[in-house]
Formats: sequence, C-alpha cells, structure tokens
Amino acid sequence: MADNNTVARPYAQAIFEIAEDANELAEWSESLSIAGQLLGDRDLVEYLADPEFTNTRRLEFLAGLFEKGGSYKLAGGDAKGTNFLKLLIENDRVAVLPEISEHFDALKAAVENSVDAVVTSAVALSEKQLDDVAASLRERTGRDVRITTEIDETLIGGAVIRAGDVVIDGSLRARLEGLANALVK
Repeated sequence: MADNNTVARPYAQAIFEIAEDANELAEWSESLSIAGQLLGDRDLVEYLADPEFTNTRRLEFLAGLFEKGGSYKLAGGDAKGTNFLKLLIENDRVAVLPEISEHFDALKAAVENSVDAVVTSAVALSEKQLDDVAASLRERTGRDVRITTEIDETLIGGAVIRAGDVVIDGSLRARLEGLANALVK
C-alpha cells in the first residue's frame, strides 16, 4: 500500500494549480487545514469508513461540516470544494487530507517565498528573541519566515527550530546527550 504522502502529493498539486489560477491560495490553505485537522481524528475516519455509509452520505456529511453559516467554509466556492471532496471520497482518499494540506502549504510557501518555522523551547520566548530567530532564519533561508512556538519542558533549556527541511537543535537536552555520548566513547 502506498504511503499517505505519496498518495497526497498529486491531489495537493492538482488543487494547488486550481487555487493558484483562481487566486485563492489563502482560502484553500485554510479549508484544507481545517479538513486536515478534522480528518486527522482516527475516530472520524473510521466513522466515514463504515461500509453502510454510502459515498453520497459521506459527501453530505463532510460538506455539512463546511456549510455556509457554519464555522468552516469550503474554498473555491461550493462547487469546486464539493467536487474535490467528492473526488477524494470516490477514490477512498479522504483519510489523506492531513497530508494533502501539508503538501499544499509547502507548495504555497514556495510560491510565496516563505517558510513556516516552529520554535520549540522549554519556556516561552520573548518577542525580541523570536524576532532575532526570525531574522537569522530569513538570512539563512533567503525567505520570509512565519514563526509559531511550542513549549516542551523536557528540553530543559535552549530551543529546537524546524524551518522546512532545516532542523537546528540548540536544546540543552541535545547538548547533554552529546556530552554523554562523548564520555562513553
């Protein structure tokens, strides 16, 4: 069976091209992100996989999550968004929506010359520290940087920065592990 990323890539590319042509990258990114979060829930995927659930009912259920007036909206107007959901349902690919969302956002970031960076630290960082990290990453990658933060108290101190394919582990935990490995040799 194919890896979810392998399956998701052509769907993400196709919907990216549609969104780019319609100048709707932000809207599609938001819709796919929401759909990816919803379908990242294994219980929902199992519910939708029930053999007694017809494809029509699956589509009605998923489209209902995005109805106007609801909390979410389908990108590309109802027709494009519904057709995309229908295609995924017919090809039994709804479960790969989280990966489709990730690939779509990577394509969007490449076009926008930006990168999303996640800074994981043991304690919350100040605005100045985050600005310094963003400036360094901008210089290193040559791209605009959007930073999100996470707290992981097991790091002890320092930070781990993930920006695209770049991972910088400046955590105290990693330094201590490196020291322990050097002492064992």
